Amino acid sequence: MSSTFTPIAALGEFGLIDRMKERLAGIPRSENLIEGIGDDAAVYRAGDGVLHVVTTDVLIEGVHFDRSFIPMSFLGWKAISVNVSDVVAMNAKPLYATVSAGMPRNFSVEMMDGLYDGMAEACKAYGMELVGGDTSTAHALYLSITVIGEVREQDVVFRRGARVGDYLCVSGDVGGAFAGLKVLLDQREQLQNLGEAYEPELDAFQYVIQRQLRPRARLDIIKALREKGVRPTSMIDISDGLASEVHHIARRSEVGATVRIPAVPFDPETRAVADQFLDEVDAYALFGGEDYELLFTVDPKDVPTIDDLEGVSVIGTMEEVSKGVRAYSPDTGLMPLHPAGYRHFEGPGDLPESGLDLDDLDLSGDGA
Repeated sequence: MSSTFTPIAALGEFGLIDRMKERLAGIPRSENLIEGIGDDAAVYRAGDGVLHVVTTDVLIEGVHFDRSFIPMSFLGWKAISVNVSDVVAMNAKPLYATVSAGMPRNFSVEMMDGLYDGMAEACKAYGMELVGGDTSTAHALYLSITVIGEVREQDVVFRRGARVGDYLCVSGDVGGAFAGLKVLLDQREQLQNLGEAYEPELDAFQYVIQRQLRPRARLDIIKALREKGVRPTSMIDISDGLASEVHHIARRSEVGATVRIPAVPFDPETRAVADQFLDEVDAYALFGGEDYELLFTVDPKDVPTIDDLEGVSVIGTMEEVSKGVRAYSPDTGLMPLHPAGYRHFEGPGDLPESGLDLDDLDLSGDGA
């Protein structure tokens, strides 16, 4: 055993993944494995031209969610959706899920019912089944979800594959999840400061709160692209912020990129939140994370089709690797775009002492 001690934070999430790959490099690789560590999901051949994609994510109380302001049914929905989003980012359809849950002693049967009701609702919305898992006691609520999906071999899309001249596209709008988190944290602070005098101010922000608490995987977007005959050249979902995800595609594809900031789509409610907190709304999209929209590249010949597709915006271009990853706005011109965003292993925040009542909010959304 080594006598040295190097904090995981010294590597960061991506450095840790690279180090894991190095340690595992000696394992013989199966001839059926197409993609292992390094993409949204692992990919292997299942026979007859069909591929299976497999992804696993963990959600840990105090790191990924806060029980004080997420109802258990929403957490169940979100746990399934964030994993389905990884499968969708491979241009695949989700089929099955397994769930492992570590439950603390202060977790009730009623909470568990709400959690699994949310999971069941999400599975129905995405046309998939929950087929097993495991349960255990834990010091804090812990969820580990695995989702298996399916795609034809000619249709699979990776983070790699973008080419110089391709156009960079994003689904939906971005920054809303971070705006929702800002609102919830502000309301929690007011509750703690005012006590019984607190009056919730949530009705005006239902959309962004939904984006934070009840995101949806964009299965509808890959269906629409397929119907239009468009196969992205590369794709990733936006979990850690737009800037970070652009860097992932650029790095794996060995190209550069320019993001046109005026073209980045925002919901008016997201802009309103940024204005309220005197923030730059661009930062919500670039560095906020948890939008679970799709970021992808397309061949220039497909741009007219993309322009006619509702819910998709062209926000940039892929360029020579020597140019790096940049952002353009009329105010600043071309500037380097650094891959800042959510960073794991920086230490969890403090858990709150009391929670918000969100039972009266209509956050049902429109499903998958």
